[in-house]
Amino acid sequence: MQGTSGTVIAAAVGVMVGAIQGTSAGSASEPMASLAAPHIELGRSTLPPLTYTMFCLRYDAECRPRRSFRGGPIRLTEERWTDLREVNRAVNLAIAPVRNERGLAGEEWIINPARGDCNDYAVSKRHELLRRGWPARVLLLSEVAVKSGEHHLVLLVRTLSGDLVLDNLAPEIAPWSWAPYRWIRVQRPSGNQLWATIDVKGS
Repeated sequence: MQGTSGTVIAAAVGVMVGAIQGTSAGSASEPMASLAAPHIELGRSTLPPLTYTMFCLRYDAECRPRRSFRGGPIRLTEERWTDLREVNRAVNLAIAPVRNERGLAGEEWIINPARGDCNDYAVSKRHELLRRGWPARVLLLSEVAVKSGEHHLVLLVRTLSGDLVLDNLAPEIAPWSWAPYRWIRVQRPSGNQLWATIDVKGS
């Protein structure tokens, strides 16, 4: 993640995880909520990227409405934090990065390819977390723009402690507000195939 200190990011997320580890097993309250990263605010509904629609035609099971779309963000337990770290690291290492030089004509979102671009990393991480039992409503594909203006796809994970970003351009998992991107649109948690625009001041 360009321009962001990995040490500082780790410390920020570590506050969330450390709070979890310091909470008694029988506690029902969300630990250290005041120190958590904020949640991204979803705007008006919008159509998804065309390439997402094509992805759903190829991987119907990934986009099919699920009962798990009901409800809100989930608790970031120590076990779930381990899931995020393991999946983020494994997918980032498993896929050899290759740029799409053909533009829209070369766009094809593939799960767990040997070589791929940001889209393949994002859908692969979502797929692996779904396999581990994560609810689909908290695993949101998100289109952003990097500083150069180029569009980029990341996975936004919604937890009660805050929204986190899994990104192939960075080894660390970071709070969404720390990502140096302009947010464009994000999957809606409802699973109705619509996405949502994002209006972040100063992004």
